[in-house]
Amino acid sequence: MREFTVPATITVPSDASVSDAIFDNARDYPDLVSISRRTAEGWEDVTAARLATEVRAVARGLVGAGIAPGDRVALMSKTRYEWTLFDYAIWAVGAVPVPIYETSSAEQVQWIISDSGAVAAIVETAEHEAVVDSVKPDLPGLRSVWRIDADAVGTLTGLGRDVDEDEVDRRRLAVKADDLATIIYTSGTTGRPKGCELTHRNILFDVKTSAAGLRGLFNETGSTLLFLPLAHVFGRLIQCGALIFRARLGHTADVKNLLPDLAAFRPTFILSVPRVFEKVYNASRQKAHADGKGRIFDAAERVAVSYSEALDAGRVPTLLRAQHAVFDRLVYSKLRAALGGQCHNAISGGAPLGARLGHFFRGIGITVYEGYGLTETSAGACLNLEGAMKIGSVGRPIPGVSVKIADDGEVLLKGENVFRGYWHNEPATEDALAADGWFHSGDIGEIDPEGFLAITGRKKELIVTASGKNVAPAVLEDRLRAHALISQCLVVGDQQPFIGCLVTIDLEAFPAWKQAHGRPADATVADLREDPDLRAEIQTAIDEANKAVSKAEAIRKFRILAKDFTEDGGELTPTLKLKRNIVLKEYADEVAAIYV
Repeated sequence: MREFTVPATITVPSDASVSDAIFDNARDYPDLVSISRRTAEGWEDVTAARLATEVRAVARGLVGAGIAPGDRVALMSKTRYEWTLFDYAIWAVGAVPVPIYETSSAEQVQWIISDSGAVAAIVETAEHEAVVDSVKPDLPGLRSVWRIDADAVGTLTGLGRDVDEDEVDRRRLAVKADDLATIIYTSGTTGRPKGCELTHRNILFDVKTSAAGLRGLFNETGSTLLFLPLAHVFGRLIQCGALIFRARLGHTADVKNLLPDLAAFRPTFILSVPRVFEKVYNASRQKAHADGKGRIFDAAERVAVSYSEALDAGRVPTLLRAQHAVFDRLVYSKLRAALGGQCHNAISGGAPLGARLGHFFRGIGITVYEGYGLTETSAGACLNLEGAMKIGSVGRPIPGVSVKIADDGEVLLKGENVFRGYWHNEPATEDALAADGWFHSGDIGEIDPEGFLAITGRKKELIVTASGKNVAPAVLEDRLRAHALISQCLVVGDQQPFIGCLVTIDLEAFPAWKQAHGRPADATVADLREDPDLRAEIQTAIDEANKAVSKAEAIRKFRILAKDFTEDGGELTPTLKLKRNIVLKEYADEVAAIYV
């Protein structure tokens, strides 16, 4: 199968905008709890009417501060209530939010604010404000910075008191579906972040189409606790979907204490990246074995997987059904309780989940709907849906989207969810977006006869960690190669919990280093690859390179290789570019050793 299309089920009106949901809910469902807000005393309910009032107050403040329709406003914060409040307030005045990861380096912050032309920034902490201040001399267009922890909400509410109350409505009603809604920066293979232009139509089409196929999750009795970064398109679209379909929303950025938060919030569904599902499984298994209940857990796992596989086959044998019922009381109910006790569904994206984990979680009573997409496709382009699910795949294209496999295996996508281009980067837009509307994803995949897509590889060099973080290796590699003692390097970490690196030593610089450190002249790199001083020298170079990226992208472990990469050895092209697949295959054991 080379191409598959699912017919569209929704139409986005030309005058629709993302902020409509806030004010529509306040008018039609004023007492409905839209958000439960985390406070020091617990979870405080925010009704639809109150949320609209607070959004309007902040929006009036933005008007009072001189934010004009179309202006870009940077938003740098952890996942919290104020993130959503500011996001919708910016939209309500016809401006354009530009999210920035709260772990971003000063270099990344400077680039995103400068490239987007943001005239204002909202940051969370004094540390974030200091980062912005450190690059402010290079940002002549940045007029205002407000800090959430310094009562940015109160400050803007005060600035808006003299603004005509009807001005917000005039502005938001002037926004059209094809207007720019947000610019989300995503790392490219060159290492320089590119701004993806998503329109209101892109977002509304993707959200309404996807959620319509998951109405068992997105409804007035549903609830979800956001813990992924809202700077990521995945979390952002779930935020919008919950508010459009009136599911209760919560926020937490304290992933270390996620289980207590889940127990207190009690969501009916969660969204996450595979790494979190892996941690839940691994922690549960390790605890069971530590408590002397390992055999019970392992048996329960086998039954859960078999039960889920039997569901796909259309018949669950009587004995298996009975075993499943027993383990549900002994094991599965306790695992569900760890997620709050009410969670029976989840959405996974950002990296492959794997069929076994998918079957395990469905077998214990938590169905994971795995999907696939990119920032350029407004998050979900393919998604497993209620009534159309195949574990191990990333689902069919959502209604109104087409998927095609090019001759070289690349996944191409087309639909109203596809972005309109890269901000101020026409060459990159032309490379990614064909004249006939097909977006080139850079991923390799296959479509089965029923239209389910499986991602089998990655055409581009972009690394995606197990937590779903996109990492462009060139940023780090270019800086590392600038060190005199380093000849070549290869950043690794695809589907791994953190970023690592393979390093080779420059044989011309090596003799001088040995002499300076009193090492034998005839010692080889293989002899000294574990030498503390040599490792310290490389660590210094890595520390310097890490300054250019966020904490999540930083190199945490490295291995010094016994020999250099060469053209004769097959690792380098004639122009001295790394043949990544060759290196990864040849040095698979070294890469594996990083993650032991």
